[in-house]
Amino acid sequence: MPIIVNLDVMLAKRKMKSKELAEIIGITTANLSILKSGKAKAVRFSTLEAICEALDCQPSDILEYSKS
Repeated sequence: MPIIVNLDVMLAKRKMKSKELAEIIGITTANLSILKSGKAKAVRFSTLEAICEALDCQPSDILEYSKS
């Protein structure tokens, strides 16, 4: 898939666990896991905004496009 989700990288940089992020942004750990694995078909802007706010990052830190 050409869209790569680097959420694990940002979580590691911020020394935060998935469960903690899920609680902060108000989604289930299962939904966060789907997003982290790259299996999500869509991401709401409100969810992306909440993730960026919680991790103090930009959307480009989380989502990456790769032609390969």
